[in-house]
Parts: sequence; structure tokens; C-alpha cells
Amino acid sequence: MAHLLLGNAVMTEDVKKRQPIDPEMVNLAEPWEVQYRRKQYGCTELQLKQAVAAVGVSADRVTQYFRNKSTPRKGGKQRYE
Repeated sequence: MAHLLLGNAVMTEDVKKRQPIDPEMVNLAEPWEVQYRRKQYGCTELQLKQAVAAVGVSADRVTQYFRNKSTPRKGGKQRYE
């Protein structure tokens, strides 16, 4: 297990069970979190970066972005390739 020192507190991090520290924000600076979010959203790294660029780092907004992208418009084609 890894130990993180936060101020005067020591926090233990089980690297095998990594989840975002702040589940409400998408952090593209951490490679393991990018991988986690790619699996969560079923997207590529580029698609994840585009989503964050479009709607910001809010996980709820990114989720909605991907929902909207994967839902075909009436009489239209799916927007994702």
C-alpha cells in the first residue's frame, strides 16, 4: 500500500482499488484516472479530453455529454464514430 501525506494526516491508498479522490471531478492530470474514466465512459483518451474541453471537469456534465453523443437524433445518424 502507498501512503499519502496530507498536512499532518497520513492517508493510505490501495493502488489496486484506485478510484477518483473526488468522484465529482474528472482529473486528466493523473494517467490512472484517465484510464479509470475511459473505462467508465467507454471512450478513448482523445474523446475524454474533448468532452472535458467541451463541458469542463464536472463528472456529471461529462456523463451527460457522452449520453447526448451516444443518443442518435431523430432521423439522424449517431454522432460518434
